Amino acid sequence: MLWNAARRRSPHWNILVQAVYEPVLNPLKVSIVADKKLLLEITDLQVYFNIKDNTQWFWQPAKTLKAVDGMTLNLYQGETLGIVGESGCGKSTLARAIIGLVKTSGGSVTWLGKNLPSMTATEWRTVRRDIQMIFQDPVASLNPRMTIGEIIAEPLRTYHPQMSRQKMQDNVKAMMLKVGLLSNLINRYPHEFSGGQCQRIGIARALILQPKLVICDEPVSALDVSIQAQVVNLLQKLQQDMGLSLIFISHDLSVVKHISDRVLVMYLGHTVELGSCDQIYHNPQHPYTKALMSAMLIPDPDKERAKKTQLLAGELPSPIDPPSGCVFHTRCPIATAECVKTRPTLAGNFRHAVACLKVKID
Repeated sequence: MLWNAARRRSPHWNILVQAVYEPVLNPLKVSIVADKKLLLEITDLQVYFNIKDNTQWFWQPAKTLKAVDGMTLNLYQGETLGIVGESGCGKSTLARAIIGLVKTSGGSVTWLGKNLPSMTATEWRTVRRDIQMIFQDPVASLNPRMTIGEIIAEPLRTYHPQMSRQKMQDNVKAMMLKVGLLSNLINRYPHEFSGGQCQRIGIARALILQPKLVICDEPVSALDVSIQAQVVNLLQKLQQDMGLSLIFISHDLSVVKHISDRVLVMYLGHTVELGSCDQIYHNPQHPYTKALMSAMLIPDPDKERAKKTQLLAGELPSPIDPPSGCVFHTRCPIATAECVKTRPTLAGNFRHAVACLKVKID
């Protein structure tokens, strides 16, 4: 009763709940089909770290942490690829490997036909203007000693040193207006802005060079729910206006559903399922994806009480000592002896692919 009364009295509340918890794909978004131009292709990507803990002597070999192990994905022009998974599954490491902030241990990352890991620093300089990143913490990602005008203009100073000061300032002001910031705030410092405004500054800095791909590493996780909706809607509008491709990383399933064309599900550094947003959310096939979707909040109290949440047994294994075979078999309700020995590969079609020995997609 209280829920229904609140909805009748406050249309804004109803719109907010639908936007955040029961989103639908924007009909104006570019439809993604297999014949679109391929921008990014990742095949069997591995990112390993050698680590030592306090229990090891100095002569003992370092342990290997497999942050990303055998990741495969592709990204097409104009689409948004959402990446979801538990904390610690390797989402942020994957983003940093794509943009060259961490070294890869194996596999390939191909951008417009060029293998990124094999590039020199000079070659990377030409690519980075096309691939930009929005970081998770909007405040920590900004230099507190620089004005927001200087922060947004920094990429322009790097790639267009010959540009006049006046033209640079005009470009910065135009970008500020695009992201919803008043241009007369150009000489203020980051501490004078809210978290949502700081994230808009980070977005402006990422877009000032007109990139082709923007990697969003949990860009709304540190913001209030109402501000999250504003930032996500802003990203969608900018994508339409500028023809961007997005990789949107988050552990918030509702936000990912709202913005994504396709969704990739990660578990312990592996791709377990990849498909269209509709397939992943309404027809999940992998046992881990089914458990994730069952944990998604439903705003209708009656439906929320009636739904059955699939609980996973056991704890998330350590990436230092991952399970043999299928990495999910220690928590999987349908695992067999074959799953302990054999590691599944991603199989299926463009709309839906699953890495599971017990699931077949034609």
